[in-house]
Amino acid sequence: MGIKKGFLFVLLHLGLALAADAQVGGQRGFTFLELPANAKAAALGGYTVSSYSHDVNMVAANPALLNEQMDRQLSLSYVGYLADINQSNLAYAFNHEKRGRWAVGLNYLNYGDFVQRDATGLEEGTFSVNDYTLSLSHARQSEAFTVGATAKLAVSSMAGNKAVGLLADVGGMFRHPEQDLTVGLVFKNVGYQVKAFDGGERAPMPFDVQLGASFKPEHMPVRLSLTAHHLYQFDIVYLDPDAPGRLDADGNEIKEKATAGDKIARHFAVGTEFIFSNNFQLRAGYNHLRRKELRLENASGGAGFSIGAMLRIRTFELNYSSAFIHPSGAGHYITISTDTGTLFRRSN
Repeated sequence: MGIKKGFLFVLLHLGLALAADAQVGGQRGFTFLELPANAKAAALGGYTVSSYSHDVNMVAANPALLNEQMDRQLSLSYVGYLADINQSNLAYAFNHEKRGRWAVGLNYLNYGDFVQRDATGLEEGTFSVNDYTLSLSHARQSEAFTVGATAKLAVSSMAGNKAVGLLADVGGMFRHPEQDLTVGLVFKNVGYQVKAFDGGERAPMPFDVQLGASFKPEHMPVRLSLTAHHLYQFDIVYLDPDAPGRLDADGNEIKEKATAGDKIARHFAVGTEFIFSNNFQLRAGYNHLRRKELRLENASGGAGFSIGAMLRIRTFELNYSSAFIHPSGAGHYITISTDTGTLFRRSN
């Protein structure tokens, strides 16, 4: 079986086997795996399964994006969310002469310290809550097609009580041989919770199916990306049953209902890269699902929108983005990357 047919066979059977059991947010474990952990992904709307570049962080979005431009790339990211919640991420890619191209990653999310109290409310000290993931990715290319997979160990810890999951991402990519066009498909977070929190039940994983395309017109300094997510389920709208509805002329309460257009739009995220040069770029994105779910009843603010920039100075590349999570604030992402091969040669 050829690499292209084998890839399609695996993806098809994974989708059929898992789609029926997949559920949307609020009912699953390890949902931190759905958060973008680097500046570029956040700036482009949070979903980037087709963004082909030298940025090793893109492997977390789709393992098939792992390519020769990422060899020896080391990247460190820091994310500051609301309050004292923060996230750190490390990624590195390398090519082994006999075993092919690989990438490793470490993602850590810290929710801060909380006051611990006994049953009567007396303070007993503090405890911490955090999540982390270790990942190993591998990809193989055959002409215009690339297939890749990522194995992940995910751990959630709360006051020393841990839940553990084993997961995998399986993805594919097509890169047009003549045009700047890339199409990506990925099945994310296929796995199982091997250990639940003490006293709790095993939770389903945050499974997702994502399909996207990125295209740069030949004579325009702009690259456009469109990504569809949660493709295993059409209706991903959540409406609070306790939320008050509007009143009609007779004083009857009318509950909010989602239109077909809104249901479709929630599946899409768009991103734009303005490429002024190899050393400077601006980015912007929009995530409709985030805007609809995180807005206030009477105000949306900038929720769902994101902006960012890239600046390269010698061997270092600095990426920054701000993703508006809620009308009350945004997440701030900083990513610093370098080619360790070039860096070490210069130091010598």
